[in-house]
Amino acid sequence: MTALSLSHSYAYCQHLAKQTAGNFYYSFLALRKEQFRAMCVLYAYMRNVDDLGDDPQRSFEERLASLREWRSELQQALASGKQFSDEFYHPCFPALLDIIQRYEIPEHYFFDVISGVESDLQPVSYQTFDELAEYCYHVAGVVGLCCIHIWGFHDDRAFDAGIECGLAFQMTNILRDLTEDVDQGRVYLPVEDLEQFHYSRSDIQAQIYDERFKNLMQFEVQRTRAFYQKSERLIDYISPAGQGILRAMYRIYGGILNQIERVDYDVYSSRAGLPRWRKLLIAGEAIVSSRWFSVRSAR
Repeated sequence: MTALSLSHSYAYCQHLAKQTAGNFYYSFLALRKEQFRAMCVLYAYMRNVDDLGDDPQRSFEERLASLREWRSELQQALASGKQFSDEFYHPCFPALLDIIQRYEIPEHYFFDVISGVESDLQPVSYQTFDELAEYCYHVAGVVGLCCIHIWGFHDDRAFDAGIECGLAFQMTNILRDLTEDVDQGRVYLPVEDLEQFHYSRSDIQAQIYDERFKNLMQFEVQRTRAFYQKSERLIDYISPAGQGILRAMYRIYGGILNQIERVDYDVYSSRAGLPRWRKLLIAGEAIVSSRWFSVRSAR
């Protein structure tokens, strides 16, 4: 693999992140140049895997075959190190191998993500919260673990906190996207929770907004907020370079959770979220905070 092909791979990842990552791309700018590039690579990898599993134009068999091929190519690329013909592999792979080696990211994280996306290919239902938490680890927790390797950490307690942080973010997505997910045959809320509040999968499909639903959502929001509070200790375990972007992500995802509460849990009527100007402001504040710290550290 030539230096030029590695450069092209990084350029591909940065372009994809800039085009599709939205405000998160700008929050990446709070990091040092090398970390910024690595976050773009991480995003590009996760985005490509997600797209392979979530293409509505392709059948279940086609999507599963694509994910298996991706897994096989990743195994071959990792086994070959940097000595392979980049023409055979996806353009993000050279840069991915580079950040895995540079930041000592465990390889199995990237296979865990594939397993998580594979579990989404068919109708989804989880009996217990523990089962749901396992799914959240595969699609979000491992992302948090990759991030702390890129940002830098000084305490092994960062691993558990990173998984809890990913769980909080993914649960926020699940609560926000209840209607979109059920349309695709996915109900992530555990059956044990639905039964506790006498609500059902068919009630979600019919978008029945009543006291049962509000009580269910209040329960889920409170549990999710507890994971936010529990995982906030992650800020103390990572390097200052990553603290700004993590705080920004807490504010953005936490803001979505707050919005769900403000609309009295009615996620059926509208999609909860922060306005674009607010997310840009949060990202901008993260950049300013990071640059201010860098200047102080240089003195």
